[in-house]
Amino acid sequence: MKFKDSVFSDHQKILDNIFNKYGYPGFDLVGKKGSNNFWLMVQHCDKWPDFQQKILAAMKVEMNKNNADGKNFAYLTDRVNLNTGKKQVYATQVTYNTRICQAIPKPLVDSLTVNKRRKEVGLPSIENYLNQMSTMHFEMNKENYKKQGIYKPVLLTEEQSQL
Repeated sequence: MKFKDSVFSDHQKILDNIFNKYGYPGFDLVGKKGSNNFWLMVQHCDKWPDFQQKILAAMKVEMNKNNADGKNFAYLTDRVNLNTGKKQVYATQVTYNTRICQAIPKPLVDSLTVNKRRKEVGLPSIENYLNQMSTMHFEMNKENYKKQGIYKPVLLTEEQSQL
């Protein structure tokens, strides 16, 4: 754990230096892959929510210019909100009901319009996403679930859109 913490701490310092020198590294500066890699590392800087918020604000400007990925913006928005005690907006962060192997969103603002917000940034429907996450979680933990007599995840239907 100490090693993991030191790696994240080193990464955060590097990311902060990059940001201070260049601003948010959008597609025009580092390409889609480079921008995605920067975002992904920031996404996991959970010990530094102020840093994540600073990056998110700059990312929003770039996203509005089509110079950053809207899906990544949604993930970071939700991560920042949860890390600062707020509810998420896009339902990208989940937990699991391990008794039935089903993904459920962490606290969410206005679940009735979440699919509209998700669509605006290019994310799939919440039902589709939760089913993907449930399936992935099941596959990663299949042996443990089989020991409990669970042979498949519980998936949502399109009619189950109310969270």
